[in-house]
Amino acid sequence: MMTVNEVSKLTGVSIRTLQYYDSIGLLKPTEYTESGYRLYDDAALECLQQILFFRELEFPLKEIREIVTQPDFDKKKALEQQIELLTMKKERLENLIEFARGIQNGGTLIMDFTAFDNSKLEEYSQKAKEQWGDSKEYAEYEAKTSSRTKDDEKLLWKDFMKLFEKCGTIKDTDPKSEEAQAIIKEIQNYITQNFYKCTNEILASLGKMYVADGEFKTNIDKAGGTGTAQFVSRAIEEYVK
Repeated sequence: MMTVNEVSKLTGVSIRTLQYYDSIGLLKPTEYTESGYRLYDDAALECLQQILFFRELEFPLKEIREIVTQPDFDKKKALEQQIELLTMKKERLENLIEFARGIQNGGTLIMDFTAFDNSKLEEYSQKAKEQWGDSKEYAEYEAKTSSRTKDDEKLLWKDFMKLFEKCGTIKDTDPKSEEAQAIIKEIQNYITQNFYKCTNEILASLGKMYVADGEFKTNIDKAGGTGTAQFVSRAIEEYVK
């Protein structure tokens, strides 16, 4: 057993933070001494390790508590997902460092913001959260993507963006039109074939997200031109009626 002071020194987590984790039910001590001091065993330290991984990935404490306190929480699976997310984060930081050095060595401001694009990491992170929430959609997504390489994924997303490019060519027309509705059907089918079963309910939620979420809206408008995300959202709304 380790005291809260010993755990703090070992992990770098402040005593106040450990006390807070206890108060919100995120990390309970294994037991208390007669004097009321917190004691932690190896299992508690292992749980703290999981919490710190999730914190490093900027998960809110409320979500971390929901994840790690589930009776069927799969530690091995969670660790695999954390490694994937941390690797993506590392690659993004390396790109930012290279980009910054390029500006430094060139002595001028390079008007290229692609290094700051965090959409893929956020998207993967959200899917991981859904999986830890026991989402059947994520389970299906994982099954379909488990054997894909990074090049496969890039090609997949490139082809997906082409559908939004098509929407961009008709974004000034009626979203109820036969052509618009046909493209929305293609989008739904593409998601079902390559990610998870895209029901009308899920498609409706995606349509709202395409205009509400900054990253999605930016990427869709980048593919099809300004106003494409709004057009797609309206077309989906008509499609699911």
